[in-house]
Amino acid sequence: MKSHATTLLGSAMFLVFAPGTIAGLIPWLIVQWPAPADARWAAVGLIFLIPGAILLLDCFRRFAVQGLGTPAPIAPPERLVVIGAYRHVRNPMYVAVVSLILGQAALFASLPLLIYGVVMWAGFHAFVLGYEEPTLRRQFPEDYVVYFDAVPRWVPRFTPWDGTWLTRWEREDPDSGGG
Repeated sequence: MKSHATTLLGSAMFLVFAPGTIAGLIPWLIVQWPAPADARWAAVGLIFLIPGAILLLDCFRRFAVQGLGTPAPIAPPERLVVIGAYRHVRNPMYVAVVSLILGQAALFASLPLLIYGVVMWAGFHAFVLGYEEPTLRRQFPEDYVVYFDAVPRWVPRFTPWDGTWLTRWEREDPDSGGG
């Protein structure tokens, strides 16, 4: 079993590498982060940026602590993560990254960043359909089917999923901190 320190370090490294590049470096290369367009656009941007950043950090932490792995396909979690934001939407990390991009598009009133955000969402959607969902169905055959049927892919549920949401590891070890 992996240690929390190892999985937290791996998740932090992947956070800097993947979302850091997609939602940080590339938007900067597109617009060079000028001064915000105006106060109204800045406010709209912050409405997307602040929750997006909080959500992304929480998701990465949950992968390390509850999932005992990282979001990186080369070091996946050992356990299916179905708590926190994952009770509302199946892909909160991608939602968070797109939120960060769209927040910057609003903050800087940038059409190129808006287009980039739409393109990234389309890429995430293709990745989810072509790789992630089939992989999760193979890795967690019992749990993922129930989760897939109960939680939407992109548009969050208004209320958290409270159905049969305990994964096998939570049923076997209720003191694991998973719920």
